[in-house]
Amino acid sequence: MPNIQEPKLISGNANLPLAKAIARRMTMHRGINVGLVDARVERFNDGEIFVEVFENVRGEDMFIIQPTSNPANDNLMELLIMCDALRRSSAARITAVIPYFGYARQDRRTKARTPISSKLVANMLVGAGIERVLTMDLHAAQIQGFFDIPVDNLYASPIFALDIKTQFAGRMDELMIVSPDVGGVARARELAKRLDAPLAIVDKRREKAGEIAGMTVIGDVSDKTCLIIDDMVDTAGTLCKAAEILMENGAKEVHSYISHGVMSGPAVERVTKSVMKSLVITDSIQPSESVKSAPNIRIVPTAPIFAQAILNIWHGTSVSSLFEADTLSPIYDGMYAAE
Repeated sequence: MPNIQEPKLISGNANLPLAKAIARRMTMHRGINVGLVDARVERFNDGEIFVEVFENVRGEDMFIIQPTSNPANDNLMELLIMCDALRRSSAARITAVIPYFGYARQDRRTKARTPISSKLVANMLVGAGIERVLTMDLHAAQIQGFFDIPVDNLYASPIFALDIKTQFAGRMDELMIVSPDVGGVARARELAKRLDAPLAIVDKRREKAGEIAGMTVIGDVSDKTCLIIDDMVDTAGTLCKAAEILMENGAKEVHSYISHGVMSGPAVERVTKSVMKSLVITDSIQPSESVKSAPNIRIVPTAPIFAQAILNIWHGTSVSSLFEADTLSPIYDGMYAAE
C-alpha cells in the first residue's frame, strides 16, 4: 500500500466553484498544491452519467465534493457513480462531502403511504461504498441516525454569528433572533445563545403543502432588528411572508440568515421585492447569476470550514472544534474579528 501524503479531492458538476475553493484553502493550509483529481463526469446522449478518473487513486483517502442540489437526482447519481469508480479503483477510504444534503425534507412519515426518502438515500450512499459523510446543517438532526457510518454535520451558525457581530456591531442590544416556524426553534435558539439575544417564533399554519393559512408572532418584536434563522430557503414565499408579519408587529428591520439557498422559481424576485433588508446565504449550493446579482442577497463562503474539516478528518482530529468562534475566526483569515 502506498504512503498516503495528502487527502485527494474529486468533484462532480453540482458545485465546482466550491470544490475549487476548498482545494485552494487546503493548499494555503498545507503549503503544497492540493488540486482536484483529474476526472471527467459527463453524460451520454440519453442522459446516462459516465465517470472516468485519470489519476491513480489506489490506497488514497478520497473526498468527493458534491451537494445533491437541483437537479437533485442527477447530482445524487453523479455522487454514487463517482464513488463506485473510486471503490473499483482501490481507494483506501471514500468520504462524501455533501454541503447540501438533498431529500432531507422527507425524513419521516407525516401521512399514510409516504416514503422516508432521506433514509433511502442514506442506504444508497452506504451501498455505493461511501465510508463517511461530511455535510452542513441537515434539515433534521435525526438523519445522522439513518447512516451506519460516521456522519459529521457542520453548522453554519458559528459563521453566521461571526458575520452578525461584524455587520451589527454597536447594535447587538437591538437584535431579536426569529425562528420562522416551531420546528426550527432549536436551530434559532442555538444562535441566539451565541449572540446572547432574545428569541421569537413565527407560528405558521398550513392547510396544504406550499400554502400558508395563517401566521402568528410569539414574542415582542417591537423596535427590534429581527434576524430570521433557518436551514433552507426554497421559493422564499414563507420567508417573505414572515418578514411582512414581523414588520406589521413593529419590527424595525428584518434580515435573514439561511444556510442553504435553494432559491427555486420566483425566489429571487420575491426576496428582491420583499421588506427584508438583506438575505444572507452560504455557497453550499452554487448560486445562480440572478442570486449573485440581487441587491439584497449576500453570500458567505463555506470553503474555509469545509477545508479545515477535511484536514481534521484526514488527520483524525476533532471536527466539533470548528463549532467555536475562537477556532473558526482564524480559519476565516480575519474576515470576522473575534471578540
